[in-house]
Amino acid sequence: MIFLESSVKEMADKYHYPVMYREVLELLNVGTKKVVVDCTVGIGSHAHKLLGVMRPDCFYIGIDKDQDSLDIASNKLRGLKRNFTLVKEDFSNLDKVLKNLGIEGADAFLFDLGISSYQLSDPHRGFSFLKEGPLDMRMDRNSFLSAYDLINNLSEGELVNIFRKFGEERYSKRIANSLIKARKNKPVSTTTQLAQIIKSSIPVKYQYSRINPATRVFQSLRITVNRELESLSKGITKAVSLLNMGGRIGVISFHSLEDRIVKHKFREYSAQGFLNIITKKPLQPLDLEVEENPPSRSAKLRVAERSSCSI
Repeated sequence: MIFLESSVKEMADKYHYPVMYREVLELLNVGTKKVVVDCTVGIGSHAHKLLGVMRPDCFYIGIDKDQDSLDIASNKLRGLKRNFTLVKEDFSNLDKVLKNLGIEGADAFLFDLGISSYQLSDPHRGFSFLKEGPLDMRMDRNSFLSAYDLINNLSEGELVNIFRKFGEERYSKRIANSLIKARKNKPVSTTTQLAQIIKSSIPVKYQYSRINPATRVFQSLRITVNRELESLSKGITKAVSLLNMGGRIGVISFHSLEDRIVKHKFREYSAQGFLNIITKKPLQPLDLEVEENPPSRSAKLRVAERSSCSI
């Protein structure tokens, strides 16, 4: 996707707040690292902070499977006099990325999970239930499976399983049943159409709660479309194997399913002697950050350090 310079600057300025960047810079010791891999570069918000403290002779690698975000990040970072490269790829394949660059190991890995404010803001991407848009939800627009395909082709049981497993939605069966009935007349094709079906499927007393009724179902569809939890498990495994001795890995998660995977992976490698867990409990944003950047309120940061040379 091609952006005008003014559009790029506008996007970069509007969505500029990298979650818990102060903690990331400190706990990953970015200023002392030679090779830093940002597995979810997005529009370059964390990248801008990381490159700002990295030494001129160091190398930053930014990975993302959303080409639109990479286009903005490229323009945003262009003026920084640092060595960096941006790669379109799923972070579950980060071993292939480093191999293609001729790099055997890295000194720091950062994962900033979930959906970005920039992606949510674009109604054409279909991530938000607050704006009318197609039921897409693909982070990589070249991938073949969309939320539309899931909603209109899966069986009721399959939909219930997705809503329960990845959204922890208590009214999964009622919502799935309503969707099956609705799509008999015509395909469910827009975000607002889906959101309305979800809302009408749950008890009235829960339709106006603090959390939008569509939140969990949209989350579950996005996770399924992008195979997020599978990619996360693979990505952490590969990052740990590619960490140099004394190197650190940091993961920022935004819901319990992600955090659970990170916690268990870190504990597994710690028990095997490969990692030393730096954050015994996950860190959360300070009140000041939450005031400045409300979407950060659910963030959790876990950090670990490579403590063994073999894995």
